[in-house]
Amino acid sequence: LNHHRGNYRQASQHVIAILRKFTNLIEQVSIDEAFVDVSLLEKTREETGRLIQAAVNENTKLPCSLGIASNKLTAKIANDYGKKRYKGMHYPNAVTVVPPGRERVFLAPLPLPYLWGVGEKTAAKLAGHGIKTIGDLAEIPLVQLSEWLGANATWLYKAAHGIDDRPVVAEEPQAKSISNETTFDHDTSDAWLLETTIESIAKGLARRLAEERLRATVIKIKIRWSDFTTLTKQTTITVTDEYSVLAQIGKILLHSVWNGSQPVRLIGLGVSGIVKRSEQLALWDEEVGKNQSLAEALFEIEERFGKAAIRFGTYRERDENDPSS
Repeated sequence: LNHHRGNYRQASQHVIAILRKFTNLIEQVSIDEAFVDVSLLEKTREETGRLIQAAVNENTKLPCSLGIASNKLTAKIANDYGKKRYKGMHYPNAVTVVPPGRERVFLAPLPLPYLWGVGEKTAAKLAGHGIKTIGDLAEIPLVQLSEWLGANATWLYKAAHGIDDRPVVAEEPQAKSISNETTFDHDTSDAWLLETTIESIAKGLARRLAEERLRATVIKIKIRWSDFTTLTKQTTITVTDEYSVLAQIGKILLHSVWNGSQPVRLIGLGVSGIVKRSEQLALWDEEVGKNQSLAEALFEIEERFGKAAIRFGTYRERDENDPSS
């Protein structure tokens, strides 16, 4: 794929849509990974896996690797193992199957970092006790592990034995859009009031997105003039949940439709194109993504509306007694 997050997002949504043709029991955990429960389907797990892989390859031209097992932990590790094993000159298209009851046997020879929860510090600590593989870890009594690792010990003990009771949690239907609006007591042409109202609404939208672990790809403004005529304008941007992006683009949209003097009765701001925020972003570093998202969004706005659309300012308290403020 072209290295642009919008392309990654669109490809991810396309793949999830393909998976939904097989089952709705899908738990997406990152932009390029998902757990799929196929236990209720008539075909064997491996047959279903091959069909899914073929459907993704055919419809997206993207590589697709799968790990197939009786639980999420083992399936994830099987997928990671398969990708590393079969990756050569081309992107992997591995299907790695771990039959039920063979989880511990499959995991035993693998290095510790394959396990969730084993980072560099934990691996180094366990290596100090002569533990280098998942099989080595499985031989250590839970009491001993608890002395070494504390609260993390129980999970790692079960994981080393291939035990994971967590179900595939299908995502609930998401809101198609989120918005809010303010009707003024009197029609206003006050740019400061309009902009601070947008900022206030943007803050509420960002809070709602954060609480529900959502992100949006469309930002829309709604304006009702003094004659009750209503106008809306929207733009599509790189996925975001950030207040700064929502507020800045909301103000850009305002000034793209408002002449600076026309009285406004109502102003609203909303988001749509909503997607679930990934637990991890496997295709790019999340911190870098946060730092770049506003710049990318503004670049996209500049392309649509021109450089003059982007204005930066600083907040100041308004002095009601100073007509120039």
